[in-house]
Amino acid sequence: MALLTPLLPFIRDDFALNYTQAGWLVLAYNLAYGLSQLPAGWLADRIGPRIMLTIGVAGVAVIGLLIGFSPTYIVLALFLVLLGLAGGGYHPSASPLVSASVKPENRGKALGTHQIGGTASFFLTPLIAAGIASALGWRGVFLSISIPAIAFGIMFYVLLGRMGYARKVKSAASASRVEATPAPDRLRRLTAFVALGVASMILVQSVIAFIPLYIVDQLGRSEEAGAAMLSLVYFGGLWAGPLGGYLSDRLGRVPVIIAVGLIAAPSIYFLNMAPFGVGISAVLIIMGMAMHLGMPVVEAYIISYTSERRRSTVLGIYYLGSRGGPAVAPLVGSIIDHHGFYAGFSVVAVAMAVMTFICAIFLWGRKD
Repeated sequence: MALLTPLLPFIRDDFALNYTQAGWLVLAYNLAYGLSQLPAGWLADRIGPRIMLTIGVAGVAVIGLLIGFSPTYIVLALFLVLLGLAGGGYHPSASPLVSASVKPENRGKALGTHQIGGTASFFLTPLIAAGIASALGWRGVFLSISIPAIAFGIMFYVLLGRMGYARKVKSAASASRVEATPAPDRLRRLTAFVALGVASMILVQSVIAFIPLYIVDQLGRSEEAGAAMLSLVYFGGLWAGPLGGYLSDRLGRVPVIIAVGLIAAPSIYFLNMAPFGVGISAVLIIMGMAMHLGMPVVEAYIISYTSERRRSTVLGIYYLGSRGGPAVAPLVGSIIDHHGFYAGFSVVAVAMAVMTFICAIFLWGRKD
């Protein structure tokens, strides 16, 4: 699932795409991925996590094989839609399982630790993709990575059964089921909190989708360099996720999520001025930090303020927005086509700053 963005320069050259068309590929995957989160969360609440988690691993790998054989741009877009649909079952199923295994006061740290696995994959994938693509092309990357992933998906299914996840899992912290006294404005604060978390994902990812193309076309570097530099975003996320979860357990969820917005907006803007090398590397790491700091914090907040019966469903709503966020990539691509990268990145940075300010008004003064 991490292959599309680093391989966009190769795919763009193969199908002779402009920035808007490349953005539509990002939309095809991410919109389907986001939309699938809500029904996946609803299903996970009813049939248990094992089937949904397996589809999110083995199902994704099977679709990856098909992508490697895509003959045209349209067929590739359709397969990317299927990839998003298959991948949507993982997060709404996994996060409640992680939460159920720890005490509420350690929930943010546990969710941040769980995030390391996915972030490590997104960190390594651009480096692996750049190496394989130089020898086998972008299709060879999808084919060579999908085969071992299918085998892992089958093994994952067996392990989940042996660990007792064939049915719905009851929380180990059920004694603390009522974790906070509902306030009259709880729904308003929950909405503002989730909205800021979604915005930080949507807007940062909409820029990340064009990083390889920016490095190739604006900075004049190779396609392999464009793919490899993307890994720096996820290097920042490797430790930012656990750090965000830990800080939210100690300082409260609200200060951390506001800090995410305050970091994300300027980092997106400074991407315009960073030279290739140390400068752009630092900006990409900070962007990755901003994106990943908030993920376990929002998950922990939702789990703390929703009933156990509805957690996967509400998480599905959050993932619907945050994982489908790069669906705005065609809009950003259109701005870049007509006005250049500086205008595209600047518009996103301003939107992030405005969203942070609006949500902070509803959240300021509280730490929960």
